[in-house]
Amino acid sequence: MTQFQTGPLGREMDVRKLAIGLWLAVTAAMSAHADPNAVADFYRGKIVTLYVGYGPGGGFDVMGRLLARHMGKHIPGHPAFVVQNMPGAGSLSLANYLYNRAPADGTQFGIIARNLPLIALVGGDANLRFDPRKFTWIGSSSDFSDDGYVLIVRKDSPVKSIADARRADGQLLVLGGTAEGSGSADVPKILQDTLGIRMKLILGYRDSAALFLAMENAEIAGRTVELSSVRATRPQWLEPGSDYRILLMYARKQRSPQFPDVPTARELAPNAAARELIEFTETPLLTMAWPFVAPPGVPAERAVALQQAFMATSRDPDYLADAAKLKVPIQPVSAADINRAIDTLSKASPQVFDYVRKLMVTKKGGG
Repeated sequence: MTQFQTGPLGREMDVRKLAIGLWLAVTAAMSAHADPNAVADFYRGKIVTLYVGYGPGGGFDVMGRLLARHMGKHIPGHPAFVVQNMPGAGSLSLANYLYNRAPADGTQFGIIARNLPLIALVGGDANLRFDPRKFTWIGSSSDFSDDGYVLIVRKDSPVKSIADARRADGQLLVLGGTAEGSGSADVPKILQDTLGIRMKLILGYRDSAALFLAMENAEIAGRTVELSSVRATRPQWLEPGSDYRILLMYARKQRSPQFPDVPTARELAPNAAARELIEFTETPLLTMAWPFVAPPGVPAERAVALQQAFMATSRDPDYLADAAKLKVPIQPVSAADINRAIDTLSKASPQVFDYVRKLMVTKKGGG
């Protein structure tokens, strides 16, 4: 494993609170100087399209449709919402569309993979055609504090533990994923490189629903996926005595209270360099678990209206009740927090960027 040194990536809580306060002050000032009726006049009678960068049935689809059912009433003019799935390349197709071709008038935005901003910053992917620092960020439905990626496998898999997965003379753990740049592809690569997990990663599945089906049909032994996605779409997998087991959790600082016996990736890191890489790649996930983004250049008063409506929706009792039924956590993250996280990532050393570029962009899955 390559050794490298980086500075601390975390921010103190008082800095975060100060940034949120500044963001609220700025947006309030912008709203005060804008025509209070202009936004309502624009959105009245309009349809807002919320795109999901994955196919139906997965966690991103659940979160996108959940927001679409409630956000319209918090936008001046109360536009109607429609949801459209645009799967492709782990939501890269949608990110490129929003950045380069979507109308920048506030009528289209979407939910994309949480690791795409990091991949964009480190560079190396010719198919990626956007700068995350120029997007109009709307917010994130959660900060992952009650979530995390699980490495979940069938109980009849010959690999039954992390120790099994690390054995040089053991069988490869067969995992599935959608496409390069997706969490189902990049998280396994990180675990392979930092923890020494021996695996065969099969990419090309259409979407999360197809991956769940592939596990049920024993085409693959397991996958990495958000815990909230399993809760929402396969809750029976998490019940005692089910045919599936969780081997570890990634993008968590501590163990989940729901699964106290399941270790975190940080715990399993064999050395300081591996732990540092894990913590760095977890940074965008911990901040922007379910990130919603609009094209660059959305008029300021409409961008503020969307950002404020997003945060207002996160406090809406009907929205929260709907989320509770789906068993998905809501810990909203403001656009200011997302922009600050991206800024923090962009200031990492060239050495770190080079390492992550080789790991997440050029490295292909395999044994």
